[in-house]
Amino acid sequence: MDIKAKIDEIVDKVKNDKDFADKFKSEPVKAVEDVVGVDLPDDQIKGLVDGVKAKVDLGGIADKIGGLFGKK
Repeated sequence: MDIKAKIDEIVDKVKNDKDFADKFKSEPVKAVEDVVGVDLPDDQIKGLVDGVKAKVDLGGIADKIGGLFGKK
């Protein structure tokens, strides 16, 4: 499994699917397992969850920083 590709896939789904985004916020491990299609131990999924959270958070910060300079 290409971890980076899976993280990118999940980030895209969080950004574009409100229902999935809500599920990711409330049950991130379960949401990631649904996308991966495999029921893995939570500690193994946690790395993917952390990667997705980092990318989603960075997107929000980048938008705010861009707004400071008149960009949207």
